[in-house]
Amino acid sequence: MKKAILSIAILGGIFFSANVSAQTETSGREKVYRATHTKVTELKHTKLKVNFDYQKEQMNGEEWLTAAPFFYPANELTLDAKGMLIHEVALDINGKKTPLKYDYSNDILKITLDKTYQKNQDYTVYIKYTARPNEVKQQGSAAINDAKGLYFINPQGKETGKPTQIWTQGETESSSAWFPTIDKPNQKSTEEIFMTVPDKYVTLSNGIMKDSQKEANGMRTDHWVMDKRHSTYLFFMAVGDYAIVKDKWKNIPVDYYIEKEYEPYAKQIYGNTPEMIEFFSKKMGYDYPWAKYAQISGRDYVSGAMENTTATLHGSDILQKPGQLIDENKWEDTIAHELFHHWFGDLVTAESWSNLTVNESFANYSEYLWNEYKYGKDQADYHQQEDVNHYIHNPSDFKKNLVRFNYDSREDVFDLVTYQKGGGILHMLRNYLGDDAFFAGMNDYLKTNEYQNGEAHQLRLSFEKVSGKDLNWFFNQWYFGSGHPKINYSSTFEPVKKQVSVTINQTQDQPFEFPLAIDVYDNGKPKRYNVWVNAEAKNTFNFDVSKNADLININADGVLLADITETKTPEQNLMQFTGSKEFKSRYNALNAIKDQVGKNPAATKLLAAAIKDPYFRVRMKALELMDLSNADQFKALGSDVEKLASNDPKTLVQASAIKALSKTKDKKYTSIFEKGMNAVSDAVKANSVAAIISVDPSRINSLADKINLEGASDDLLEVLLPVVVKNKVTSQMSNIAQIAAFYPFIKFQNPELGKAGEDGFNWIMTSDNLEATQSITKLLGQAKGQMGDNPQVKMMIVQMLKDGLSKKMELLKQNPQNAASINKQIDELNKAIENFK
Repeated sequence: MKKAILSIAILGGIFFSANVSAQTETSGREKVYRATHTKVTELKHTKLKVNFDYQKEQMNGEEWLTAAPFFYPANELTLDAKGMLIHEVALDINGKKTPLKYDYSNDILKITLDKTYQKNQDYTVYIKYTARPNEVKQQGSAAINDAKGLYFINPQGKETGKPTQIWTQGETESSSAWFPTIDKPNQKSTEEIFMTVPDKYVTLSNGIMKDSQKEANGMRTDHWVMDKRHSTYLFFMAVGDYAIVKDKWKNIPVDYYIEKEYEPYAKQIYGNTPEMIEFFSKKMGYDYPWAKYAQISGRDYVSGAMENTTATLHGSDILQKPGQLIDENKWEDTIAHELFHHWFGDLVTAESWSNLTVNESFANYSEYLWNEYKYGKDQADYHQQEDVNHYIHNPSDFKKNLVRFNYDSREDVFDLVTYQKGGGILHMLRNYLGDDAFFAGMNDYLKTNEYQNGEAHQLRLSFEKVSGKDLNWFFNQWYFGSGHPKINYSSTFEPVKKQVSVTINQTQDQPFEFPLAIDVYDNGKPKRYNVWVNAEAKNTFNFDVSKNADLININADGVLLADITETKTPEQNLMQFTGSKEFKSRYNALNAIKDQVGKNPAATKLLAAAIKDPYFRVRMKALELMDLSNADQFKALGSDVEKLASNDPKTLVQASAIKALSKTKDKKYTSIFEKGMNAVSDAVKANSVAAIISVDPSRINSLADKINLEGASDDLLEVLLPVVVKNKVTSQMSNIAQIAAFYPFIKFQNPELGKAGEDGFNWIMTSDNLEATQSITKLLGQAKGQMGDNPQVKMMIVQMLKDGLSKKMELLKQNPQNAASINKQIDELNKAIENFK
């Protein structure tokens, strides 16, 4: 699963998880201990026949569940069944049904079997039921903001512009909201589903479609079969009006189910999938193990994306048009992530949520692997740096182990530790073992545990088996421990010995041990030393030099996951930038001069070098740091920036260069801005519009139709939102709501954007715009799961909504002729306030 981010990235870390007191499977301990679910029953096969009641938002189901005792004899079958009506339970022997006694309460269905069964003695239970997802009581979380399992989207077709869809979401334990099952990750089963739907819709499920039969009254029944075992949370159904764009890898179908408006762009969005399958298959020495691979998007999806076996579900943010795709397919990392799960997660599945790392850390690291292969190491390092920084800047996660048996809610493990930190840990392990051993270890883990479940110890054993190395030191620190090294360092020069001594200081409570790359610059040139840091507060290393080192660059390869405190002069940062091949060293040197830009000639020289860097994100960062309204900077950099604005091969760099030029407020660049307004690229177009307005504010009204915030990146929002709000571009009011809903939090991270969001909120609240008001309340409702029970956060939201309510009440007094619409908005706000109290 790829987690959803409900608003722009700067919201990261502002919500706090609730501490819910709970104790279920304690494994005999006094404190909470999340033991792996005890397997009393072994599921064998799940057969479903379903049809849908769009008016009631319910599903009528029949199930034939084949199972057997796991080891010990048993005369009872216990199933999870959330929010259902149970109509009939029977033993099915060759089609003959014999009623069975059962008890259904508290979402648990306990069935008394006809006799005591032994291990490997199969039986089939028939259950007739109605799934009622709106009756499911379990709550969502920060990662998955709703947990009712089965979702009817616009089922009566009342919402204009929104398609009618049905889709399911099983992770973590929500499949039991649409069929009775043992809803634990260590339960695997084959399956088949007969789905009866209106003939105008297509269906998608796990496995392959064996048959499709027309029915009476414009209906059709599709029969999907999955003949390989997989976990119950990965069972999936989808129904809707989609185009199916066909692709393939070798002889395996690769299908893209896409809303028809986006059908022309399906190959641009999804088209790298076959190449990804080929790359991952070769990298791991294990071919894609399933009969097909399909991808589909769902409106109002409750997370980012989900790796349902052979049928990945993406949120609708994957739907992009050429103006977005020419800049960057923002969903490509997620496409890689979900595909990789089909090895790590679907083929071998975490045996418990405590061990989620064997699913999600690998899927996170697959994003690195794909970027490295397809776009180069700089792109991969940039992506991972962004990921790890999210973790490093979120102190609330520092005390969490990667493998975690003491979580409050199983949803809590879907966090920055499991994903971002976990990916960084795998990168360290790869660099320690070497590529051959690392990928051979992955292969061994997959082959040893295929179609079964795994945990971190099995992962360690596979890497040890292949490499011959004992890895307890690594796993004890990074998997079964918490935190990371917090490092500062110092150096001294011994002129007689001609040695520089470098002392590495770890300031966290428990020192780590790790390999460390140190570059020592002697006469302006770096020499790489790879040292071993012991688990001690201080480690000192001596290096031969001809004179005092010009620069010490620790973690020079950027591999170590650590928080490093250091101070370097602009001259040293310039030396590091020009002397380093690794992206992270170059980027860190560039970022370190942000407070020296315009004050030091070396900083300007570094910017001049950075805008010629081969990696486009470095060029963009340099453009962000410079200020061409400064005469010295303009003289040194202006000509090169102008060239980038017109000719850089990356449209995102062109857009950044246009933004940099706009700070001059020089009308001589108007022709560049005018040309940019007609570009295909959304980024170039948006920055060009903002640039023209900055040069000539009187043109805002004539350019209003050129502004579109829908799907805009964080960078574009920072450029355009203040312009749109200030000039009250009404056509963008609903998009403004996306930021306005969270402005109290945004302003702590980005005051300028937060102020624009606040102004936008006040504008919406003083305007008769039902859609924008509903957008705000809906977004806050979706985010509620991320906010937890933090009273300060709730109070802030309630006060914001009350302020909005007061403005709507005043608006009603001033505009009684619009009472019907305004009263609906007042009702929306009152409901939202009650929801947060």
